[in-house]
Amino acid sequence: MAPQIPLAEPSWLRDLPSPFYKESHFRFQRACRAFISENLHKHAIEWERNGDVPEDLFATFVKGNFVLPALPAPLPVKWLRQLGINEMPGGVALEEWDTLHCMIYSDEMNRSGLSGPSGSISAGMAYGVPPLIHYADKQLQERLLPDLLLGKIRSCIAVTEPDAGSDVANITTTAKLSECGKYYIVDGSKKWITNGIWADYATMAVRTGSQGSGAKGISLMAVPLANTEGVTRRRMKVGGGVTSGTTYIELDEVKVPRENLIGEEGQGMQYIMRNFNHERMFFGVGITRQARVALSTAFEYCLMREAFGKPLTGQPVVRHRLAKCAAMLESHTAWLELLVYQLSHMDKAEADRQLGGFLALSKANAGMVLDECARCAVLLFGGKGYTRTGQGEIVESTSLLPNLLDLETNMRYLTAIYREVPGARIPGGSEDVLLDLAVRQLIANFQAETRALKAKGKKANL
Repeated sequence: MAPQIPLAEPSWLRDLPSPFYKESHFRFQRACRAFISENLHKHAIEWERNGDVPEDLFATFVKGNFVLPALPAPLPVKWLRQLGINEMPGGVALEEWDTLHCMIYSDEMNRSGLSGPSGSISAGMAYGVPPLIHYADKQLQERLLPDLLLGKIRSCIAVTEPDAGSDVANITTTAKLSECGKYYIVDGSKKWITNGIWADYATMAVRTGSQGSGAKGISLMAVPLANTEGVTRRRMKVGGGVTSGTTYIELDEVKVPRENLIGEEGQGMQYIMRNFNHERMFFGVGITRQARVALSTAFEYCLMREAFGKPLTGQPVVRHRLAKCAAMLESHTAWLELLVYQLSHMDKAEADRQLGGFLALSKANAGMVLDECARCAVLLFGGKGYTRTGQGEIVESTSLLPNLLDLETNMRYLTAIYREVPGARIPGGSEDVLLDLAVRQLIANFQAETRALKAKGKKANL
């Protein structure tokens, strides 16, 4: 067995002890590694270069039961058993599934270093389906969940608009009740919608309140997209994550059954914010793996490349660059593992309150770590890191399979790293917005605890 490239894997996969992982996590990771490497990573750069994934790729992952792992824990066990699904890959019991398993799935799905191919499969299940599981009434669940969970139809999350990205409270897509009261008439547009081009339904944020009603006027509903009058979709050309199906959706007097409202009117913003916690965790794990891919690729190259009569790793300045990135990557990974462990052992409502800000912060930090590792890789590769073909394509693409492909092939991915970095730092809430959100939530929690103590006649411990 070949020696492992330094930093190519997180510590728990380097045979180092960890307090977080049980035997089921290792079994699930091995199942993921075998299936995803064979069916996704071997072809990822080719698909990204061509701009699309095969039409049958999603069906392949459905058949292998490798789409459902994108769901947040705990799983909808009752629904899955009714549909004949009794375990997850690796023989993991449905009741045993926790957020660490989900983290492993996101990590393995992004091991190619490219976010597009993995996102083409997992985004709809990860972000579009959970609100239906958590907030939809029984009739809507019975109508949509069976086919969604079985992969017969697909979903997406549709929140962002041309003029409302991280500023969710100011969306302008409207949903007004028809005169007969049977339908919502939806007008507006949604932009940067991952998987939107393939989705049969969109879990969509709409304004049911008056203009200017802010967050209190937002609702969620399941909007039919496929073969629906008034819906126009076009695929967007993006800098990175090309194969994830980023879509612009226009809605012109689209009739949506009133029964497709998810939960209660006016509660959409609350549902969205709770859904963001899983989204940011899932996304942040994938970004962290991309950073690991970039840095381990650079490390491998520096071990082999000679300059000034010795390997690049013989140069103190090169070791310094690698060390800085290694410190950022390993410390961020340790923090992320701790957050995910905490998510697995806390009540959801309490986790949303206590960890929401930290999950936003960790997602933002993951983007910064990727940026640093990508810059390091580009600089250490020199001219090859700036070339979109040949050996340099890795750095420009952030895609390497350490110990799976040869270095010559690996380096063809690297040029796309810079195209991937903005796509890591903007979605799910742009970096500056998330940093601000994290601090505001910490302040809000402190103030709430202070008020509670004062109400009990105690003094806050300042």
